[in-house]
Amino acid sequence: MDLIKKTNIDFVTKRNVFFMTSLVATVVGLIIAFLPGMIDYGIDFTGGTQISVSFEKKSASADQVRSAVSGIGYGGAEIKSFGKDGDYLIRINQTGQSSTVSAKIVAGLQKAFPSDNVILLGADNVDPKVSSELAFDSALSLFIATIIILIYVAFRFQLAYGISAVVALAHDVLMAFVISVLFNKLGLLNLEISINSLAAYLTILGYSINDKVVVFDRIRENREKHKGMSLSELVNLSLNETLSRTLITGVSVLAALLVLVFLGGDVLEGFAFTMFVGIVVGTYSSIYIASSFLIWYSDRVEHKKIGHVSHQKA
Repeated sequence: MDLIKKTNIDFVTKRNVFFMTSLVATVVGLIIAFLPGMIDYGIDFTGGTQISVSFEKKSASADQVRSAVSGIGYGGAEIKSFGKDGDYLIRINQTGQSSTVSAKIVAGLQKAFPSDNVILLGADNVDPKVSSELAFDSALSLFIATIIILIYVAFRFQLAYGISAVVALAHDVLMAFVISVLFNKLGLLNLEISINSLAAYLTILGYSINDKVVVFDRIRENREKHKGMSLSELVNLSLNETLSRTLITGVSVLAALLVLVFLGGDVLEGFAFTMFVGIVVGTYSSIYIASSFLIWYSDRVEHKKIGHVSHQKA
């Protein structure tokens, strides 16, 4: 069933405006994201001990908790509020038995705030050597996934399509990363970079490439059916024909992710929000980034016809 029938939207004419806007937004966003102190890495990538506690009567502020933890003997601890009021993440650089460290901290906090009830929500411990290896493996997995996607799309279609897909996927992941960093720094959500973030980025790659392959496949079909059309015309026709499928799939996934963002708890909140942003950006890039870059690459770089179809710049 088509959600939108027989659309004739001109996606191609102003493609350069959308492409350059996205490029500027991505570059500026990355510059801001990599300013000192902007990125909060999770314990997966930094090593140390992370403890989550809840103050039942919400009597303590983050500064008071930091001061109390320092008094217990863990100076320089990072304190971050999350979830509901009175919930805090306590991260220290020291490693050891998480149960021993957490018991000591909870006991110290209870002593510092006798009128409240301090509840231990969870504790994790990661060795610094393991965290550095995990960070390297995470970056490597994203790189390998991108190369495999490039080879797959280039083999199934042509090299121009593969490069276009990779450019669009890089845009999707980078924008999801930038927005997550900004939301985390503003304290709107707990979105530190962790192994859950990596899972979200890899999932975004998988979803987004599927969306782009659908469009590329329709371009290939229309290339055979409309041999007199330029590539710009083929792209515009194909985008209109796949628009209903793109919207139905995107809205369905976004609805499920919204439920996870609000009801999935602290463990799934970051993953679900990063995925949500990635799906929104990925849907946009399927229309305005991948196809726009395909036309640009074909016109300016290859200097030849793609699939023996004559085309001109729109």
